[in-house]
Amino acid sequence: PELHVLPKWEQAADLGVTTEELGYAVNALVDGAYSGDYWHNGRKIDLVIYGADEFSRRTQDLESLPVSTRSGKVINIASVANVKSTGGPEVINHIERQRSVTIQIKPNSLMPLDEALALADEKIRQPILASPLTEGGLYQIRFAGTADKLQDTQRAMSGSLIMAGLITYLLMCGLFESYFYPLIIMTSVALGMVGGFGGLAALNLFSSQSLDTLTMLGFVILIGTVVNNAILIVHQALQNMKDGMDHRTAILDSTRTRLRPIFMSTITTVLGMLPLVVPNPSWVNGHLAFIPGAGSELYRGLGSVVLGGLIVSTLFTLVMIPLSFSLALDTQQFIARLFGRSAPVPATPPAA
Repeated sequence: PELHVLPKWEQAADLGVTTEELGYAVNALVDGAYSGDYWHNGRKIDLVIYGADEFSRRTQDLESLPVSTRSGKVINIASVANVKSTGGPEVINHIERQRSVTIQIKPNSLMPLDEALALADEKIRQPILASPLTEGGLYQIRFAGTADKLQDTQRAMSGSLIMAGLITYLLMCGLFESYFYPLIIMTSVALGMVGGFGGLAALNLFSSQSLDTLTMLGFVILIGTVVNNAILIVHQALQNMKDGMDHRTAILDSTRTRLRPIFMSTITTVLGMLPLVVPNPSWVNGHLAFIPGAGSELYRGLGSVVLGGLIVSTLFTLVMIPLSFSLALDTQQFIARLFGRSAPVPATPPAA
């Protein structure tokens, strides 16, 4: 048999008694509570606050135990909590042959799981690990269940992000029949990542959005999307060079001729994904208000990453890709002249 002390939240809040203070008071008056350390002749002695046994000999005495509030009032346990008689665990659970205690935490339905996991780690796990109770490594605390699956999913998503970048690069190597030109194109991925984090930061200015699993999926989608603009520029430049143009003239011409298709594809994609991030306009009490739709917290992180990455990548691709492509070709020609070789002729690019 066990006695559970269940706080009365409203009464405890009115009297200024927190659950931590209530639990410490009950622990001190019933079984003794650790207060601090006292050193005597180089030996550490635990200081324990312990109530007299005569006040807690019987189970019904628990409701009458006194508790001091912050205002100086002395009240009894029954004023701020209910004492319920129940049964304790009938078995001792073990995990990997070690005794274990399972504590279930159910976050608010509006709180993302990774945010609840970080909060539990900061407020519960780390303080317990820093307490004298866990000195010597006798106790371990780890997350399991849905939290453990979330961590596995995040690790798998990180691997998927690397795999998506590698597959994209190898596919372009096969299409361009070169390992050199796809490297220039892959620089747009870094620009897209910067824009993705920028879009996520901009979203957090108006609402809280963490880097959850769906948001990480947005970065995977971004890898295959932002390279399209760079492919258009590099492909047209190689085609111009094949037709006999100087590489600098070819790059300038490809940027000028591909400017309209790049902006057309980017604008249509941005406008198509804008409803994922921008709330729906509605009239509330005669005023125009923007109200997020049902379930918008699931996909607004993904939308902000893709939108931010597309916008930033498009703007900087028109500058960075021509510059880096021209610099790379100049370096390639310089190295060829240095070793007395002719500059390599670009391979026939794939059909657009």
